[in-house]
Amino acid sequence: MTSVASTHSAAPAPNMLRRAEMWLDDKGKGAWIAATVIGFIFVWPVGLALLAYMIWGKNMFACKHKSKRHNFRRHAGYAMKSSGNSAFDAYKAETLRRLEEEQGSFEAFLERLRAAKDKAEFDQFMDDRAKTATSETDTDVNAKEDA
Repeated sequence: MTSVASTHSAAPAPNMLRRAEMWLDDKGKGAWIAATVIGFIFVWPVGLALLAYMIWGKNMFACKHKSKRHNFRRHAGYAMKSSGNSAFDAYKAETLRRLEEEQGSFEAFLERLRAAKDKAEFDQFMDDRAKTATSETDTDVNAKEDA
C-alpha cells in the first residue's frame, strides 16, 4: 500500500483584484491616480472606491525615503545572515568591512574637497573685496587732489 502525500505547499495564486493591485503598485502612484480618474469617468462608484482605498487603505501620504531606509535595513540584515559556509562568511565579512572603510575614507576625502573649494571661493571673494576697496580709495584720493 502506498500513500501519496501532497507536498505542494506553494501559496495559492492571487486573485484578479490582488494582481491588479500589485500591477498598479509596480507602476507607481500615477497609475493609481489614472485608474481612479478612469473609474470616475466610466463608473463613478468604482472611482470612489479606488479613491477611498488610496487614501485609507494604502500609504498615500507615506514618505518614500522612509521606505527606502526600511529596504536598506532589510537588505543589511540579510547581508549579515550566515550562509552556512564559514569561508564565504569570513570573505563576506572582510569585504563588507573593507567597503565600509573605503566609504568612510571617501566621504572624508569629499569633505576635505568641499572645504578646500569653499576656502578657495572665500579667498577669491576677499581678494575681490580688497581690490574694490583699494580702487575706491585711489579714486577718492585722486578726486581730492583734483579739487
